[in-house]
Amino acid sequence: MTAIVEELDPERRDVELPTAVAPARRGRRDVRSRRPSGYARRTPGDWVVLAVAILLGFLIAVPFLLILVNSFKSPTDYNTSGPLTLPTELYFDGIVKFWQRVDFPEKLWNSVFISGFVSVFAVLISMFNAFALGIGRVKGRLWIVVVILLANMLPQEVLLYPLYFMFKQVGLYDNQWAVIIIFTVIQSAFGTYLLASVYSTFPKELLEAASLDGASRWQILWRVVYPISRPTLSVLLIFFFIWTWNEFLIPLTFLVSNSTQTVPVAITVLQGDRLMDVTTTSASALLGLIPTLVFFLIFQRTLTRGITAGAVK
Repeated sequence: MTAIVEELDPERRDVELPTAVAPARRGRRDVRSRRPSGYARRTPGDWVVLAVAILLGFLIAVPFLLILVNSFKSPTDYNTSGPLTLPTELYFDGIVKFWQRVDFPEKLWNSVFISGFVSVFAVLISMFNAFALGIGRVKGRLWIVVVILLANMLPQEVLLYPLYFMFKQVGLYDNQWAVIIIFTVIQSAFGTYLLASVYSTFPKELLEAASLDGASRWQILWRVVYPISRPTLSVLLIFFFIWTWNEFLIPLTFLVSNSTQTVPVAITVLQGDRLMDVTTTSASALLGLIPTLVFFLIFQRTLTRGITAGAVK
């Protein structure tokens, strides 16, 4: 740069040229000063909350880790080292024994069949009921919602004898459709209570605009209400599937035959009918857990989107 100046004007050799050193030195200060406005350093309280959350997560994961470890441990290894040590060698006989004894593929299909139909039917009925109560504004809406809420709070033990007598009379006892009907009503009661409160705050401008365009009630439901509430319905569908999958008392009462039983019932019946070692019991719990875990992982993004839908406008 100095040579260029000398060539242009030889008399101006003492000109001080600006340098880029100063801006380079100020770079770190500029970066620190350009932090986002919402940025804040973690306080000691934040670290305490984080530590408690990690501790709770570890305590929740411990039972699953024990099931996983003991599922691949031989009975001899379990009796020698106990449940808290890793297996000396992988032992698959426990999984094979349970798979063969209960005919696990059949029980798996029964659970998927019942949970799938219940989740779909319950979501549809909940949407229809909530549309009538939250948007249609039927007479006595408040009392209907209160009755549905009270019915949903009844324990299942109270319903066993009336339901048993009713399905015995209609010939649906020891039939999977009996369990599907029962859980569809139970789950849809909760879904109706939840969706009715959501639909009651639905934007009236959209409904009025659809009515002015000549849309019927059915078209408003499927072309306006359903697309907007799809994330919430997806969350209900996932929850209904998992809740129905884990149900035990009603399937145990109404599914007597071995060919109609679900996975939780098969695990318990096998434990009471035949003596099983601890490792086989852990293997049965692992096989019963894997399908719901896979289902949750598949629909994890849908569940997250449904929960956070409407949080940011």
